[in-house]
Amino acid sequence: MTTSYRPTLPAAVAVAEPSRPRLLVLATSLASIGFVAGYGALMAMYLAERAAVISTGETWLPAGTVIPLTQPNFMALTLVWSLVSMAWAIAAINNDDRSNAKIALSLTLLFGLGVLAQTGYLLFLMEVEIAATRAGLLLLAVIGSHLAILVGAMGYVLVTLMRLFVGEYSSRDTDGIWAATVFWYVMVGLYLVLWYAVYITK
Repeated sequence: MTTSYRPTLPAAVAVAEPSRPRLLVLATSLASIGFVAGYGALMAMYLAERAAVISTGETWLPAGTVIPLTQPNFMALTLVWSLVSMAWAIAAINNDDRSNAKIALSLTLLFGLGVLAQTGYLLFLMEVEIAATRAGLLLLAVIGSHLAILVGAMGYVLVTLMRLFVGEYSSRDTDGIWAATVFWYVMVGLYLVLWYAVYITK
């Protein structure tokens, strides 16, 4: 009698579940590209105008405008830490640790609120009049545009957190948290451009 060592398949093989399309992550990525292109164009306009004014020997910033570095540097540090908290949320949901995912997203929102408060205080210290000069208008445009993107990113994280509280998302469905993370990371990257091009180089 010959013994077969080949594995025996069951009579009915279970059909594998179809892979879940990551449409939300794809859509968020495409929208993020649009935000990067739009903000990049605005920043390019700001830098071109500044270079043109400086090349004539004039001062770029309006008279009396001072940009302190304390607030911009702390905002940069805060947003860098928020990258860690968003990565924490991804790691937690991949392990079905919903409690830690909630804490991580809440902490991210707290970081965002801190940046909003620091930006408001920075604008108060700068005392830039929007209608005074073209430089003042562009300066407030690049700062205000990033604030709008930050508020949008915070809204995205807030909606994701609310869905997490009502029982959605698990290790088998992480798209919402991944999508919010993609947009948040893009927002932080745009701030780092703002931080160097405007606050550091002035």
